[in-house]
Amino acid sequence: MRTLAFDGRMGASGDMLCGALLAAGADPDVLTPVENALDVRYAIDDVMKNGIRATTVDVLLDADGERDDHDADGVDGGDGGHGDHDHRHDHDHNHGDHDHTHAEGAGPSRSYPEVVDLVESMSLPPRVEADALAIFETLGAAEAAVHGTDLDDTHFHEVGADDAIADVVGAALLLDDLAVERVVTTPLATGGGEVAMSHGTYPVPTPAVVEIAERADWSLRGGPVETELLTPTGAAILAHVADGVERLPTLRIERSGYGAGDHDFPEHPNVLRALVGDGESGLIEDDIRVLETNLDDAAPEVLGGLHDSLRAAGARDVSVVPTTMKKSRPGHLVKVVVKPEDAERVARRLAVETGTLGVRETGARHRWIANRAFETATVEVEGGEYEVGVKIASDSVGVVYDVSAEYDDAAAVAAETDVAVREVMRQAEERIKS
Repeated sequence: MRTLAFDGRMGASGDMLCGALLAAGADPDVLTPVENALDVRYAIDDVMKNGIRATTVDVLLDADGERDDHDADGVDGGDGGHGDHDHRHDHDHNHGDHDHTHAEGAGPSRSYPEVVDLVESMSLPPRVEADALAIFETLGAAEAAVHGTDLDDTHFHEVGADDAIADVVGAALLLDDLAVERVVTTPLATGGGEVAMSHGTYPVPTPAVVEIAERADWSLRGGPVETELLTPTGAAILAHVADGVERLPTLRIERSGYGAGDHDFPEHPNVLRALVGDGESGLIEDDIRVLETNLDDAAPEVLGGLHDSLRAAGARDVSVVPTTMKKSRPGHLVKVVVKPEDAERVARRLAVETGTLGVRETGARHRWIANRAFETATVEVEGGEYEVGVKIASDSVGVVYDVSAEYDDAAAVAAETDVAVREVMRQAEERIKS
């Protein structure tokens, strides 16, 4: 499977993403529709970052080739990483990727519907238009949630500026040109400290970034420097296109490249790395934790109820295994599979439900899982039609290797019709396979 992997240890911004995609092999000529629609020009160059050659992308707006620097951030933080420049406008932001300021009146302030209309007027390929609109919806929804407004009433300030739109649509075009089948990102570094914005001073990560990360269900990491590294635009682009992974997947590397951030840090190259290559097709790597505890005095009723109570707390799988404990006493080993973010909550529920004095985390960090989809099959038995749920398991390239009817559904049909459960299941599975 052709995979694009981003290394998020120095965060991400809209222009850093564009630079990384270009450095990883995307064709800059695909950006022409944006230049024509917005009357802008992409200025692409190479710089050195702590000994690493990286690509910068600036969007030049006026006829003289000067950049009117509105970075793509909405209201909650900047979109750093524009070359080696120190941009100044009236309204000061101090960010990790570069120090710059925004004059809210220096560029167009568009509502969310106006941004949608503008993107739809660009005559983009359908899949690129859909990606760009989804990214702006993510940004708009995050701002609306933070400020308690409706999406259609949300006004973009910096995000509504032409160069900000060029970053978002440009990233969508470049990603489409790479023609990858999957995009992933490692946990994204947010930086630290505080950032000054039009509504006040906020901690890093900014509210919009936190909102986007929560919706995307991926991990953020503070540091490694005390400045803002992850911008709302960078977060929104990656939230739409990338799955979050704990570490880089196994890849046979075809191309790699670096998108440059603006500032230079003594010990950290300020770059976003992109890797393109063939990943192993098959099952999907899933980040997990495994919790265990030994019980020698749990009542059967408690053990019987553990599956439901732990699943309600977030457990993905629960096993209770008979074992022999000290002094040859019979006991039980409880093993619980959880997502990393649910581990503490599930461990507490396990302790409260069983009275165990300790819960340990074992060495497993990953599992290999199938893509799972559910469909409804209509079966005809005893002169009637009944619906039965069917689970479909496939690998990462879409090859279906198992079709399994839901037992509870089939059992309900069997009880009503006096047809064997296995016959109901067989019919449901055959309907899906055909």
